[in-house]
Amino acid sequence: MVTSVLPRVESLASSGIQSIPKEYIRPQEELTSIGNVFEEEKKEEGPQVPTIDLTEIESEDKEVRERCQQELKKAAMEWGVMHLVNHGISEELMDRVRKVGQKFFELPVEEKEKYANDQSSGNVQGYGSKLANNASGQLEWEDYFFHLIFPEDKRDLSIWPKIPSEYTEVTSEYARQLRALASKILSALSICLGLEEGRLEKEVGGVEELLLQLKINYYPKCPQPELALGVEAHTDISALTFILHNMVPGLQLFYQGKWVTAKCVPNSIIMHIGDTIVILSNGKFKSILPRGLVNKEKVRISWAVFCEPPKDKIILKPLPETVFETEPPLFPPRTFAQHIEHKLFRKTQDNLSN
Repeated sequence: MVTSVLPRVESLASSGIQSIPKEYIRPQEELTSIGNVFEEEKKEEGPQVPTIDLTEIESEDKEVRERCQQELKKAAMEWGVMHLVNHGISEELMDRVRKVGQKFFELPVEEKEKYANDQSSGNVQGYGSKLANNASGQLEWEDYFFHLIFPEDKRDLSIWPKIPSEYTEVTSEYARQLRALASKILSALSICLGLEEGRLEKEVGGVEELLLQLKINYYPKCPQPELALGVEAHTDISALTFILHNMVPGLQLFYQGKWVTAKCVPNSIIMHIGDTIVILSNGKFKSILPRGLVNKEKVRISWAVFCEPPKDKIILKPLPETVFETEPPLFPPRTFAQHIEHKLFRKTQDNLSN
């Protein structure tokens, strides 16, 4: 592992600086929309991220099951993001996941650097901070730990945190349960599109090939939160993304021309529909733009698990059942790797033209 020459955001934050380096200051057009996240979260007026209760998603009662599927479908078509409750993963396990991730980030920076990734050589697994890989040279106010957590035979346990000692056991159990939840959701979304139950799962790699990548995002306290973002606006390239957090607000979604702050819903998991499912559904399901705000008072941590198809084995394109004379294909056929390249190229072009 290569030690980073850039200071970690955590080191900057704890150094006592009163103003943030210019690389972290967002462009003027973004600054007008960055408010105080605690005040934003309290707002009751306007649209709110939907909450979907999964209790009846596999009910024996057809009518009850279909009602739950319709609620999921509505949220996937209108928002592309939702709070999932009664999802089948215990509160106790979610708390343990939070605890082991937090304990890792409480280690001294020097200890965490032993797990540093080397982005320049393409090695993205491990401890890191965002490099300025866009034309504007922007940086985000976060450090992170990124690694593949499922399937188990594709993991590299040598880069997983050794401290705390229970990290591997807890994270592995969470990965297994989240993988089962992903199957449940993919089945329901398949039915919502009028497909056979197992179709979307098969199209994104099935049991063998769908990859679960965990990114623990650590957002230190920021002396000038009105000038920075923890994560800039983006859509996820994944099929689905599942997010746990430490109940500190920060997630915002761009809905109907405005940034909406997600509430902190107890025992929920936030789920995003990613680009992969948008492509397969020919745009019937949405992929919303999220971003992350930071604050002065509290460290925010989130655990994002990206469910991704294999890079080159599958051609992603709108499924024939989603294409009609009046609804031609909105996306050209591409592998997942080609979609990533296309997206990075477009982002670079957008930045160069600004």
